[in-house]
Amino acid sequence: MISEHAQLNFRIQRVVAIVAVVLFVFKLVAWWMTRSVAVLTDALESTVNVVAGFISLYSLYIASKPRDKEHPYGHGKAEFVSAAVEGSLVGIAGIVIIYEAINNFIHPHVIQKLDTGMAIIGFTAIINYVTGWYAIKTGKKNNSLALVASGKHLQSDTYSTVGIVIGMAVIFWTNWIWLDSAVAIGFAFFIIYTGYTIVRSSIAGIMDEADHALLEKLVSRMNADRRENWVDLHNLRIIKFGPVLHVDCHLTVPWFLNVHEAHNEVEAFSAIAKNEFGESLELFVHADGCLDFSCRICSKAGCPERKNPFEKRVEWDVHNIASDEKHGFAALPIGQKL
Repeated sequence: MISEHAQLNFRIQRVVAIVAVVLFVFKLVAWWMTRSVAVLTDALESTVNVVAGFISLYSLYIASKPRDKEHPYGHGKAEFVSAAVEGSLVGIAGIVIIYEAINNFIHPHVIQKLDTGMAIIGFTAIINYVTGWYAIKTGKKNNSLALVASGKHLQSDTYSTVGIVIGMAVIFWTNWIWLDSAVAIGFAFFIIYTGYTIVRSSIAGIMDEADHALLEKLVSRMNADRRENWVDLHNLRIIKFGPVLHVDCHLTVPWFLNVHEAHNEVEAFSAIAKNEFGESLELFVHADGCLDFSCRICSKAGCPERKNPFEKRVEWDVHNIASDEKHGFAALPIGQKL
């Protein structure tokens, strides 16, 4: 079954791809009217917008497919590949822009109808920014790297377009033709940097790099709603598969709870996590029974099996929950750690 988040991501990316095609046509018209290499810079980046938009659209289609026997964790990793391709194309566009700008320095040509060109390019900047902002907002909410990458790409296009419009305005009033190429080169480096950040994020996803922001968000919520039977949390891992987060961890509970009681604690833990992240979260919790030395960090009142007095509760953070050591140990002597 395809999740609502995945369907929404796909619909928004479809809009992004259509907008990219329409704005590309507008920029080609502006370049044909002005013959400005700076405007050509914007048009060249838009060709990447078009290609990358449809690549992202296809990746989101793949990512939204339900899991099957060959892909038990779903198809979400396709988004990371898509983002890597998009970031690479953005970087290549920046290099091509630098080449065209240098060529224009050597062989300058007359620029015309700058006022009309500025109006057209300015209009595309507004549409790009609004579309990119919504794509990033939705992508972050639904944990879609492909959608976030598309949104960042559109916004980087907006910033470069604004700079180009400013440069065109200066050329219009001063007739400094050389500034056309200078503006193009300046924003080409910005475009290359944007491509690098997109590729870097995609590689982090492919390599399952720890997402500290997500961990902080999860830990903060668990600390706020912590129950007295949750003695400790450790060995927590988060893996992204497109819009889906797979989380597994070990939760220490009192050893004397029966299977149903321990299961209820795990269910309560899962409910809080899913309330924070919604349907995008898959949580797998292994219940550990506490040991005698756990008493020192267990705040359970009236525990009938307490062996040691309570000393202090271990506050969970991104470091101790990720550790594979049991029971937190911040309050225990080193000699008593397992």
